[in-house]
Amino acid sequence: MRKVLNKIMNIVSRGYITFSDSASKCQTLQIKMSGGELKSDVEHIEQYGFTSRPLDGAEAVALFLDGDKSHGVILTAGDRRYRIKSLKHGEVAIYTDEGDYITFNRNNEINVKTKKFIINADDTIELNTKNLVVKASSGTNFDTPLLKSTGEIEDKTSTISNIRTTYNGHTHNETNSITQTPNQKMS
Repeated sequence: MRKVLNKIMNIVSRGYITFSDSASKCQTLQIKMSGGELKSDVEHIEQYGFTSRPLDGAEAVALFLDGDKSHGVILTAGDRRYRIKSLKHGEVAIYTDEGDYITFNRNNEINVKTKKFIINADDTIELNTKNLVVKASSGTNFDTPLLKSTGEIEDKTSTISNIRTTYNGHTHNETNSITQTPNQKMS
């Protein structure tokens, strides 16, 4: 009876990550469990489409089938040291220990914070929205051979089409007579 009770008691264990190896198809972790017991090469079962490499000191919950601690799996690993604490009911976040995060907020708002944001697309990036606001305190660069707009481009005083109209219709007062408009129009 004692043997059965020990197996039941050993089915689920809580502990701390002390090492991780993400080189194989299934990441393995080393976990230090209650009582100081150390288990190495414990597979970390992750949800499809999501992966992370927990830091040493992160908490984990391990499952040992039949209470046999020779081959267990880690079902979850979390790190309360860096967890975002201000979420409202229903909100979801992805975060790192460096302070980066993606938060799916209430009212259909997604908030992303990072130092550098890079998007790589082999073909096209398409943004579909009613309004696009870009705030860049130092400037904006477009490293492209051609920048197109199907509508107007406007600065603080005028639009490109107004500048073109002014240029194409302008004259000069030269030697007491008015010159003709430019023979090479801005198109």
